[in-house]
Amino acid sequence: MKNVPSISDAEWEVMKIIWGNNNITANKIIEETGVNNHWKSNTVKTLINRLLKKNAVGFNKNGKEYSYFPMVSEEDCINEKNQSFLKKIYNGSLNSMVLNFVKTEKLTDKEIEDLKDLLNKSKK
Repeated sequence: MKNVPSISDAEWEVMKIIWGNNNITANKIIEETGVNNHWKSNTVKTLINRLLKKNAVGFNKNGKEYSYFPMVSEEDCINEKNQSFLKKIYNGSLNSMVLNFVKTEKLTDKEIEDLKDLLNKSKK
């Protein structure tokens, strides 16, 4: 797996916006985060700066305005989060995690069939 930076939950919210809007300005990020989080502009700017330091995002300067773009893919970050969660909660055991979810969640017949199909395909 690629070297993916550890991203906090708040930084993840900013990254989702950047992944969805390549080359987006700080003002647009602030506007979009305000819809769901009501964060102050300084909070969003701090989160962007943290992501820059982690090399999760890069920037282009156009006059006085900066636009930001992702330097790590959403898929790589999701995979890193999955692995981190699996190690932290289930000591790295995918089997334990799946068994726990199957025991505690009510699955539809379709979901059960999808899981069976997925497991059968992974055998091959």
